Amino acid sequence: MLLAAVLAAAAVASSGALPADLAKAAHAYDEAQVHSDKAALERLLADDYVLHNSAGQRQDKQSFIADQVAPGYKLEPFEVTDKVEKVMGDAAVLGGVARARGTSGGQPYDVKLRFVDVWEKRNGRWVVVLSQATRVPKS
Repeated sequence: MLLAAVLAAAAVASSGALPADLAKAAHAYDEAQVHSDKAALERLLADDYVLHNSAGQRQDKQSFIADQVAPGYKLEPFEVTDKVEKVMGDAAVLGGVARARGTSGGQPYDVKLRFVDVWEKRNGRWVVVLSQATRVPKS
């Protein structure tokens, strides 16, 4: 569950395709997850954030952040392929496929996830409001 939550919100912006402030926020969000940066996660997730993780569970902002900063948790840097980047005014959908590797509860994990994050510009800054992650079956 923890590893599914991790990448549910990951989105790497491609150069030039997104507004600069959204690209910066998306990059900061990826970095916050890799570095278990609680303060950055608090800032980048909306208070009403919802994650539907790859285990089929619903998590809120507090639960997701707790997983990200839990002892024994580590996410390795990752790349996103098969990117989706759609901006609609003050809303955006960012997603793709990412391979998540690291440790959770001290145990190693390695999964491929198809994910989507919904971003909204609130009070002049971009925040993630909703994420969905689905495991990609091993082939």
